[in-house]
Amino acid sequence: MRVVATTSDLASLARAVVGDLAQVETIIPPAADPEAFEPRPSDLARLKGASVVVRVGLGYDHWLDKLLSMHGDAAINRGGAGYVDASIGIPLLEVKGSSVDPATRDGHAHGLANPHYWLDPANAEIITGGIAEAGIRVAPEAAAKIIANRDGFLARLKADLVEWEQLLAPHRAARLIAYHNTWPYFARRFRLNIVDVIEIKEGVAPSPARLAKLAATIREQKIRVIVHEPFEPEETSQLLARRTGAVVVKLAPSVGSVPAAADFRALFDYNVATLARALSAASN
Repeated sequence: MRVVATTSDLASLARAVVGDLAQVETIIPPAADPEAFEPRPSDLARLKGASVVVRVGLGYDHWLDKLLSMHGDAAINRGGAGYVDASIGIPLLEVKGSSVDPATRDGHAHGLANPHYWLDPANAEIITGGIAEAGIRVAPEAAAKIIANRDGFLARLKADLVEWEQLLAPHRAARLIAYHNTWPYFARRFRLNIVDVIEIKEGVAPSPARLAKLAATIREQKIRVIVHEPFEPEETSQLLARRTGAVVVKLAPSVGSVPAAADFRALFDYNVATLARALSAASN
């Protein structure tokens, strides 16, 4: 098998499921901003010989539809045995009033609902279930190995989740400002409160009036931490930090976006430990 995933997070989960049964490749480079990604001709070539394609869905990787159409393999196109929309079955946040039809989007990465659902580690159970089902459809002889791989991974993840929740338990309901609207699933899982975001629209800097409002909010609510993605411009977050005394903390939104987040479990090891340290320091 060859598995092609649009993001490094889905690729990491696919590796956990298929193990040494398949080669797993990623289309979006791990350290790139996925919401600004534009596919290249070489990305079409990645689909050649793919048995399974895994996508985030919800409009996040809407460009994949064009690549799949150009590639023309029905088995990995929508409805094919090897096609996986990992958002199916996820308890979604910020769902728009229109129906969540994966074939429809408004051209923006948050077109149908907030798409950063992999940042709740518990959602890995649903995501890996979809990947495992596709793997078994295209390689039924590997079913026992695929199921065993997934069961082992989920058992380890369950133990990890207990530790992560314990680390952040003292900071339950902690108020945060985020640069981008990346963190609602992470915040829901670990009982954190994202009060506001700096960048309302992708790639559009906030106005001076909005900055003033955010600074007032940070002071009034005694917010001590601004969460920032490593690939986003830092000027605005740092400006707010200087004006308010808050600290900018870089968390990894995806596997590989910082060196320590080398796989799915390491992503949460890094984010939980980093945020817990920052919140502990801020409370002293």
